[in-house]
Amino acid sequence: MVVFKVAFEALAMLFLMVVLQVLGAPTTTNPSLTYLDLNVHESIATFKSHPSSHRHLLNTDSISDSQHDGNDSKWKLKLIHRDSISSLLTSKNLSDHRGRFHDRIKRDVKRVAYLIHRLMINGGNVTNSSSNSSSNTRQPPRYKVTEFGSDVVSGMDQGSGEYFVRLGVGSPARDQYMVIDSGSDIVWVQCQPCRQCYKQSDPVFDPANSASYATVTCGSVVCGRVANANCNAGRCRYEVSYGDGSYTKGTMALETITFGQTVVRNVAIGCGHWNRGMFVGAAGLLGLGGGLMSFIGQLGGQTGGTFGYCLVSRGTASQGSLVFGRDAVPVGAVWVPLERNPRAPSFYYVGLAGLGVGGVKVGTITEDMFRLTENGGGGVVMDTGTAVTRLPLQAYQALRDAFIEGTAGLARSSGVSIFDTCFNFFNLNNVRLPTVSFYFSNGPVLTLPATNFMIPVDEEGTFCFAFAPSAGISIIGNIQQEGIQITFDGANGFVGFGPNTC
Repeated sequence: MVVFKVAFEALAMLFLMVVLQVLGAPTTTNPSLTYLDLNVHESIATFKSHPSSHRHLLNTDSISDSQHDGNDSKWKLKLIHRDSISSLLTSKNLSDHRGRFHDRIKRDVKRVAYLIHRLMINGGNVTNSSSNSSSNTRQPPRYKVTEFGSDVVSGMDQGSGEYFVRLGVGSPARDQYMVIDSGSDIVWVQCQPCRQCYKQSDPVFDPANSASYATVTCGSVVCGRVANANCNAGRCRYEVSYGDGSYTKGTMALETITFGQTVVRNVAIGCGHWNRGMFVGAAGLLGLGGGLMSFIGQLGGQTGGTFGYCLVSRGTASQGSLVFGRDAVPVGAVWVPLERNPRAPSFYYVGLAGLGVGGVKVGTITEDMFRLTENGGGGVVMDTGTAVTRLPLQAYQALRDAFIEGTAGLARSSGVSIFDTCFNFFNLNNVRLPTVSFYFSNGPVLTLPATNFMIPVDEEGTFCFAFAPSAGISIIGNIQQEGIQITFDGANGFVGFGPNTC
């Protein structure tokens, strides 16, 4: 009887341990660290969410609605993640969730290579033009693979851009999907006549049918602000290349942009007659960078140099927002000074003093690792087009090792793609994870939600720590920004985080 009793108690204890593990009971934790919960099942369900279930987001009336007060001081657009429109605009197998994840990482690697090229080699200006002679103006740009360290890929397969808005272009307004890019200083759309165009969801914009279209002359102030502009028959020409092999080349023009009831006249746009890539469905790009030719720069006093966004989480059947105007400045946000890089004025830099795990600042990560140098090197860029946050190797390794130490009780898994720190959460409902925080210069601390640093990479319960190393430059990517209200006050030189979520 004694032997049976002991065996029964041991079996009961083993059963209890298994139940606790399945239910996500806390494993080995460090009492000196701060932890939060990750809902494993919910994260996987989001990862598996089929884009076709998001079709209600594509109601064009709701996408193009803007909200503004009587003084037009606040304009709002709905922001759509690319997964939400994939089902309508591509023939790829969107049930291949693992494939969609790897496609996203491939796009991300190319984006980072492109940013590093711009920030560390060309000082912020990238074009494919090697000559300003008129004899070359009718030739599509030549993309050099070695300049970016990646293959030329078709936008039909990989594509550019993660987040989209819907705008009206011209008079009368023709609705178009536009990629948003916080690191770009140009607004452009594909235009007729198309010498070389990729497939888009809406009819290609035809300037001949717009009463407000006006070409920009070579000697104009606008043309003088276009990086590496050239001239053909008195008209200002532009060309821009992106990190995945996409490019656009055409004529600069002044045109009317409409969203909802808001009409913005005389916006300088690129009318692209030679274009390659971008995302299937998008007609062009809405640059939100810090330069004079971005949409923000051109709005100027109309919005006080202020805009904000809330990036919708991956796979969710919801939408984010893009807001322009001083009234977009939230009360209660945590404000961090912006830093300016004269060599790359398009980008939004922030000062980062360190990183923390479990509420404890990692001692070996110093502010010098993130410092923006006088020659434009280093620094920390906030970017909507990059998915995964990149850190200098030494900083990344210190953060990773501190996180691994705080998750000693969790089952590890092999690395996946660019991630070297992954875990096996198979059959778990919830797990306890140490918090991860950004320590900004001058004191503010931003602690991330668990879903912003621990992401599923398959349907079986493999999750990875969503940071990666880079060559010197730091980039705060959109995974870490998701669900957080972010506001750029360019006039006063600050970026705000919170207080709301989306």
